[in-house]
Amino acid sequence: MNAPSTSQLPFGFMASGSTCGIKVSGKPDLALFVSDRDATAAGVFTTNKVCGAPVIVSKQRVPSTVARAVIINSGNSNAATGEPGIQDAKQMTSALAEQLGCDAKSVFVCSTGVIGVPLPMPTILNGIPHGIQSLGTSEKHFLDAATAMMTTDTFPKLTSIDIAVTGGTVRVSGVCKGAAMIAPNMATMLAVVMTDAQLAPAQCDSALRFGVDRTFNCISVDGHMSTSDTVLLLANGAAGGSLSDGDFAKVREAIQQVCQKLATDIIRDAEGADHFITIDVTGMETRDAAYRMAKEIADSALVKTAIAGGDPNWGRIVSAAGYAHVDFDTAFVSLHINGTEVYRAGIPVPFDAAALSRKLKTNRDVHLELAISGGPCSGKESVRFWTSDLTQEYVRLNSEYTT
Repeated sequence: MNAPSTSQLPFGFMASGSTCGIKVSGKPDLALFVSDRDATAAGVFTTNKVCGAPVIVSKQRVPSTVARAVIINSGNSNAATGEPGIQDAKQMTSALAEQLGCDAKSVFVCSTGVIGVPLPMPTILNGIPHGIQSLGTSEKHFLDAATAMMTTDTFPKLTSIDIAVTGGTVRVSGVCKGAAMIAPNMATMLAVVMTDAQLAPAQCDSALRFGVDRTFNCISVDGHMSTSDTVLLLANGAAGGSLSDGDFAKVREAIQQVCQKLATDIIRDAEGADHFITIDVTGMETRDAAYRMAKEIADSALVKTAIAGGDPNWGRIVSAAGYAHVDFDTAFVSLHINGTEVYRAGIPVPFDAAALSRKLKTNRDVHLELAISGGPCSGKESVRFWTSDLTQEYVRLNSEYTT
């Protein structure tokens, strides 16, 4: 399997990014992803009860074996807009379906931006034909679509992997947006993953959930779950041939790798962030226990601000693990910060705090390793989680977002 490198669309897929006029800045705000044939599709969506109208519409259309396209607008999330918002979301899919000559239920819709503002439908409907005319298969078309999805992102997020399978090669490509309002419990932003492999509906769903659980569900910027979170997987089979069980395992792994690259790019682009933080929790009896512990550490404002200031205040990390509602014995807990052991089997370890502080201040990447070596709930399960620090710039950006 080739590592993510160039960002190219799988066979049978086209993309475009265009400006229809939703954003007052005049930046691109309409992205299209289109398959030239029916595709199998699966999706995962926010569990926030206050969810966007596009989530409601798209959620009703998966699983699917006749998926043809995804339409995404940025600058307005069409969330908390009631029944009119749902009708607007459906109209977006109908308008694109009419241009493509397919059923509206074959089109999925996503929106991102400010909450509680009705969509400017005339603007969007006028922009869809231009988006259709702009469709293409090149890397630039893929990049344009990724750019049109952005809101507070500082760079477009896209990647591709080619996988050798029996009888040929298949490609998995993905694109996402997100930089804040990121908290795991399904997807935590907007993402479209595409492959020219042939997947049955059950395979499509299981591969997507496997990848999301280990990537998008393992990131957090601010602990705030979005109203619009959506991850869609479309598999159109354009590469030809069917997959053996071994081939499917390779495709599933590639989907996870694509999701991981996109998810970690979100953390690297987190609003106002100075540090990219990787958290490893190991030695737990269940993955769920390790996950809950890692998530509490990732979401702790005290942990995040300590890292922002280069303060190796390890007590904040250990105490966050302690309120994760996991039964463990602190006598078996050890912690390393950027390779420096600070806590061993429940006892503080002498270390050079000034040197570790300098390391934190001069390195963007931070690695927290918390290990349980025995006692209740111990075992062989582990989880890797990614988060960012919390800076004054994050506060400034989000205190001025709508004004």
